[in-house]
Amino acid sequence: MEIPELLAPAGNMAKLKIALDYGADAVYCAGKEFGLRAKADNFTRKELQNAVEYVHQRNKKIYLTLNIIPHNQDLEKIMEFLNFLTELNLDGVIVSDPGVLYLLEENKMNLPIHLSTQANTVNWASVRFWEEKSVERIILARELSRNEIAEIKSRTEAGLEVFIHGSMCISYSGRCLLSNYLTGRDANRGNCAQPCRWKYSLVEEKRPGQYFPIDDNNRGSYIMNSRDLNLLEEIPELVELGVESLKIEGRMKSIHYVATVTGIYRQALNEYSGDPDSFTVKQEWKDELDKVSHRPYTKGFFHGNPKQQGQNYADSSYIRNYKYLGQVKGFLPDPGLAIVRIKNKICQGDKVEFFGPGGDTFKQRIDVIINADGEEVEEAPHPESTVKVGVERPISENYIIRRCTNC
Repeated sequence: MEIPELLAPAGNMAKLKIALDYGADAVYCAGKEFGLRAKADNFTRKELQNAVEYVHQRNKKIYLTLNIIPHNQDLEKIMEFLNFLTELNLDGVIVSDPGVLYLLEENKMNLPIHLSTQANTVNWASVRFWEEKSVERIILARELSRNEIAEIKSRTEAGLEVFIHGSMCISYSGRCLLSNYLTGRDANRGNCAQPCRWKYSLVEEKRPGQYFPIDDNNRGSYIMNSRDLNLLEEIPELVELGVESLKIEGRMKSIHYVATVTGIYRQALNEYSGDPDSFTVKQEWKDELDKVSHRPYTKGFFHGNPKQQGQNYADSSYIRNYKYLGQVKGFLPDPGLAIVRIKNKICQGDKVEFFGPGGDTFKQRIDVIINADGEEVEEAPHPESTVKVGVERPISENYIIRRCTNC
């Protein structure tokens, strides 16, 4: 049985490298223009050139998102950007708007086309329509059940990509007008303010200033707040569906998130590939996914409409039981020091956890911290600084350090 591609988010070059090191078969990213995650770091044109070269040197794939819903004034700039993309040797360009597809066809641009989830593809007839437009892969809407995906697969030829982990959107596959209406920030052009995560109460017309809870919660009600998708337990069914790619959401998420989630799904897919008959989802994998910042998990629409079980009405805050402290950039075997790029404060005496590619994890106390001047200090100076930290065993670049905040 062929194992689907594991596709991970790359919000910048550092996250791209982490995704590949932790087991992604492919990454998806965006340029500084025309992607739906304008608040992500994203890639300059030079960085895109470097990224394609880096990925292909490792025999992996890279896709670029160009999935905004453009207005007339965007088209000239998009055309110029498409001309640049034809020189990059990308493995796919992710588009959602028929107008962008028209520009690609009309100008005979030789770019592999993937259809964004923003196109809301939920039936086999739509897939066939896009197949006739030379679309090679369809990123299916997240509002589909396992049975619906299976029927689409049985009646179409295009490659299919499905989301397996990450944030969900209250709107139909992200087609939302709330942000534009409330803030003037157009979600369909990459600038969503996420008003679905805000707290709402009910106000009666003749009682201004008097707020009534919509739910049994006197702070208000998060009536549009979706849970996060987690399909780890569905790995056997996902593989048996025969889809081409399994996608992790999160170009705006942290390096800790990309490393953890990519690493766990890589381990699960590898174990299923080795022995499908005896495969079980390990509790330690579930525990790892609980360590990243997330909202309560749901299986989304995989087993049918989740109704209220797909929403989190009480709160929109993240569950954060672990704090990401830093990333290992190198190792000095004598006297056993890890070179660490600091993200959050590390102090002598901290009990921390190291984890790396392949699932290697160990815990230890931090007893030695040396600053850039070679002086031993009690705590790392500030975020984005580089220090040396004593470690009890050899490790390699791109290990992650974190600390439990509730232990």
